[in-house]
Amino acid sequence: MVAAWYASNIGVLLLNKYLLSVYGFRYPVFLTACHMSACALLSSLAHAYAAGAPARRRSRGQLARVAVLGAVFCASVVAGNVSLRYLPVSFNQAVGATTPFFTAVIAYAVAARREACATYAALIPVVAGVVIATGGEPSFHLFGFIMCVGATAGRALKTVLQGILLSSEEEKMNSMDLLRYMSPVAVILLVPATLIMEHEAFGVVATLAREDPNFIWILLCNSSMAYFVNLTNFLVTKHTSPLTLQVLGNAKGAVAVVVSILIFRNPVTFMGMLGYGITVAGVVLYGEAKKRSK
Repeated sequence: MVAAWYASNIGVLLLNKYLLSVYGFRYPVFLTACHMSACALLSSLAHAYAAGAPARRRSRGQLARVAVLGAVFCASVVAGNVSLRYLPVSFNQAVGATTPFFTAVIAYAVAARREACATYAALIPVVAGVVIATGGEPSFHLFGFIMCVGATAGRALKTVLQGILLSSEEEKMNSMDLLRYMSPVAVILLVPATLIMEHEAFGVVATLAREDPNFIWILLCNSSMAYFVNLTNFLVTKHTSPLTLQVLGNAKGAVAVVVSILIFRNPVTFMGMLGYGITVAGVVLYGEAKKRSK
């Protein structure tokens, strides 16, 4: 199960990078629409064929709150895919590791949720590591960096909003049910966004499909993996402890960095790797501080 989680997570990340940067398919909004369409279709099929009790009816208010989460989720995924056009996967993962920092800041700003002093102190190396990695990144791109930071902040905002908007026991959903409701919202937002921002994408896809039959298979595989990332994450979360999940998550980021460097041969520096290591160490300290404060 953990191997499947790693394979799907790292696989979709590397395929996104390959399509958007190496292959030259420069349409991140269209690509995200494909991902969300696959998530909507496969999660609905999985729910339809799952054994068990019938689905609980959701109130209009709850669905409206899920729609807000879907919009934030959609924006963060688009920003993440845009960043992969300009940044190597290794640096993308280093910035993404700062999610706990943004979660703590947004939780305080939005919900006035305070953490212990030790927890905030543990965030210092998280941010310091990214500052060091940024200074040592030979492939740094300002717009890509801004998009990557936006994607990381968007993921943190979704986490905070989910805790606020779906806080009651009656409204709580597991991650797969939430995906089933959020992904159609994302598709509804992304299709018109694609028509406005990347209107030539459909024609390019048709041309590439005629010239390179493998392109469609890559696109379908990539889109399906986006669903299996969520499915395997749900299963690993269900069958492991929070501590094990944290360790596995940190290791997954490191594995993604190593594999991406081996495949794409992007230049790395000692300062860049040192910064990423400091950030990961800060994330581990943050998790320990939160556990002790509870």
